[in-house]
Amino acid sequence: MKELRFRLILVLVFVGLSLYLLYPTLQDYLNSKEVSKDLTKIEKEIKAKNPTIPANKLKDIITSKKDSILSNHPDYRDAREKRIKLGLDLQGGMYLVMEVNTAKLLEKLAKDPDQIFMGILKEAEAESKISDENVVTILARKMKEKNIRMSRYFGSIREDDDRIIQKLQEQETDAVTRAIEIIRNRVDQYGVSEPSIQKQGSRRIVVELPGIAREEEARRLLQGRALLEFKLVKDASFAIPIMNRIDEILAGKIKDSTSSQKEATAKKDTSKQKNQTEEQFAKDHPFFAIARLIDPQGRIADAYVKETDKAKLNELLQREDIKQVIPDNVEFIFDAKPVVGPDGVNFYRLYMVNKEPELTGGVITDARAEIDQATGSPEVTMQMNADGAREWSRITGANIDKRCAIVLDGVVYSAPTIINKIPTGSSRITGSANMDEAKLLEIVLKAGALPAPVDILEERTVGPSLGQDSISQGINSALFGYLLVAIFMIFYYKTAGSFADFALFTTILLILGVLAGFKGTLTLPGIAGIVLTMGMAVDANVIIFERIREELKTGKTIKAAVDMGFKNSYSAIIDSNITTFFTGIILYQFGSGPIQGFALTLMIGIVTSLFSQLIIVRLLMDFMNLKGYKINVG
Repeated sequence: MKELRFRLILVLVFVGLSLYLLYPTLQDYLNSKEVSKDLTKIEKEIKAKNPTIPANKLKDIITSKKDSILSNHPDYRDAREKRIKLGLDLQGGMYLVMEVNTAKLLEKLAKDPDQIFMGILKEAEAESKISDENVVTILARKMKEKNIRMSRYFGSIREDDDRIIQKLQEQETDAVTRAIEIIRNRVDQYGVSEPSIQKQGSRRIVVELPGIAREEEARRLLQGRALLEFKLVKDASFAIPIMNRIDEILAGKIKDSTSSQKEATAKKDTSKQKNQTEEQFAKDHPFFAIARLIDPQGRIADAYVKETDKAKLNELLQREDIKQVIPDNVEFIFDAKPVVGPDGVNFYRLYMVNKEPELTGGVITDARAEIDQATGSPEVTMQMNADGAREWSRITGANIDKRCAIVLDGVVYSAPTIINKIPTGSSRITGSANMDEAKLLEIVLKAGALPAPVDILEERTVGPSLGQDSISQGINSALFGYLLVAIFMIFYYKTAGSFADFALFTTILLILGVLAGFKGTLTLPGIAGIVLTMGMAVDANVIIFERIREELKTGKTIKAAVDMGFKNSYSAIIDSNITTFFTGIILYQFGSGPIQGFALTLMIGIVTSLFSQLIIVRLLMDFMNLKGYKINVG
């Protein structure tokens, strides 16, 4: 037994380690069953209290409770982190193809862009969608065709076009790379297990989020640019005359633009509607019929706009005659969230703010979602770096009693009045509907701003039930394949065949253990790789057993035949498995997604099957010989 001791210890160590690594997977399965039972009871209680609750709302509540239980319970969370991760095709989740809008990046980088530039950029963007060329190359070609130097809009006048194009291409490539890293950072902080984020082509990013439950929240997480800006809200004395002028142009009543604020305010006192019908008021005051002033006395210039009228108002503000009325240094923007009117209609608050921000979010060093102890509402507190704190102190000190809008990705989260100077660089963002939304905002701010907008080109959602069907079919195929191989080996090779079947079972155990240990992801192609491995695993034993048969025919003893059978089989087994292993490396290196999953399990399967077939089977045969038991090789 001494000559077998080392191999026996080696086998026990590897098998024991695999069982240890697979235990969290079993524990997570049991935990999920337990939580599902509790959720069934909760679902019945909710239905009993509210029989008319919509199915989709009930589903959201149950999903939220499940996520909360599994993520907050320390034992559940620990088991979930250490289990074998399931891919998108087995667990369900989201698949998105996103594209970095580099045209917007070029628009931002351009100096003094005019209508000519915007027209060329629009043409270049449209052509890039049906071409393999990047936007920079197309833009440069079109500008050259129109005899316009690149230095007109980019770089310095001393730089030639080739140098400017090279710089822009580097910035375009860098924007995509930064977008991938920022998206990965956001996803990691959000808590998605084993996401897949890969670059496709020059501008596209493929994102797979297994197990994601809130699709809309995930879209906001990935697309939100996190462009944080602090903009001063214009006083009523400045804003209302402009709004009045817009109203007059829309109504066809062109008057002297120097009309006083008092006259403007009096005209727009919405209390005068009592002497007019809605139709007459909309005809006389088309702008204020859509944007109703919050304060008829004119102390502030904010207005409420129905959700259904937002698009119409934006369209009116894009008219050329209206653009001429609005100063170049101001803009209209909406609140991030609507308020619900007494009749259940959603209204968005409209602000007039400075177009240029006083400060941007690049100075934010930390963000934290928490509950305001005074109001009980969720908020996000931000901390700025030294430069930001110094600038923020100057801005707040110079604008006391004025309002400052906190703008994120072009919408206002809050517009508080500056009461006093803030020297610490600490600020708050209020207005989040719940703690989940505040947490999402915290993640986006901490992860950084995307260098350019990201558009979703393709989106697919894989339901958990479809994933469960895939798991069932995959497991059934693996079991069916194992049984076929096992029956054939026992029927054809008798006792030796049963040894090979035991080694095959150990191979599967070791594959799963390695996946769990290295936090790999099991996908449907991965299960296919395991099934293929089962067929390949016994191939080594077929060679060995046939060699043993040949040796037995020459009159050798079973012990000598086993020794010679293994010895003469090593070269053929090693050569064939090495070539397959190299094929797996190539597939993993140059493949993507499903191909990589297949290649990974195939490579792990080759290594573990060699260990099982050459070490475990040999150990069993040597043990039988040592004890004097008969070994039947068929």
